[in-house]
Amino acid sequence: MGQRVWGADAPRRFFGDTHWNEPLEWNDEAREQNKQMRVFCASMADVFERRSELDRWRERLWNLIESTPWLDWLLLTKRPHNISAMVPWKNSWPLNVWLGTTVENQKYAEERLPFLLAANSAIRFLSCEPLLGPLNLTAWFDRDGLNPIDWVIAGGESGPSCRPMHPDWVTSLLHQCQKANVPFHFKQWGHWVPAGIVKGNSAAKILKFGKDRPVTMVRLTKKEAGRTLNGTTWNGVPLAAAVHA
Repeated sequence: MGQRVWGADAPRRFFGDTHWNEPLEWNDEAREQNKQMRVFCASMADVFERRSELDRWRERLWNLIESTPWLDWLLLTKRPHNISAMVPWKNSWPLNVWLGTTVENQKYAEERLPFLLAANSAIRFLSCEPLLGPLNLTAWFDRDGLNPIDWVIAGGESGPSCRPMHPDWVTSLLHQCQKANVPFHFKQWGHWVPAGIVKGNSAAKILKFGKDRPVTMVRLTKKEAGRTLNGTTWNGVPLAAAVHA
């Protein structure tokens, strides 16, 4: 808090050995419980950012991933075009790597998916959060010559200047996943939720979304807005690869 950590010119900060050794302990715990566990890696960073001072830290991460087969590592990036040049595995990836990219709208789907789906990771996933526009993935669920999409996560934006998510955008995405038999996880509405979902609509506003239909929505806290879509909470997740024979 209060430190300059964001932006291309800001210095990058790194944790010490105590933090880096924690996954080794988690791996031991998972092995003892005979249960594969998931780790969301670098939640406030991008492993595939092109900065030379990150190279030795990336190398340390690759070694750590290989040393912890009981942990499924979720690597999410906005820079999938850098993946092939930065990973050491090429066509033989560890089975505990789940590789994802952020897809906010159709523009970024077209730009980023060719790079993500070219990777031979065990799982490839999309984070459609914040979902900022309509998104049609139909053609990408079965694209010749590329690996499949294994998981879709979607959600609205949060924070002081958050932008609302049209309910039709996320409902369409849900239906696309259901048709393609792809696990779907709805993370949150964010701060804007359709008025019909919550009680007490005194602060409801009719919001316009360009060519999409206007929607009456309410601004609430993330907790109040919740994560119910079409009357259901969607917690889909793909099965872990068989790391342990």
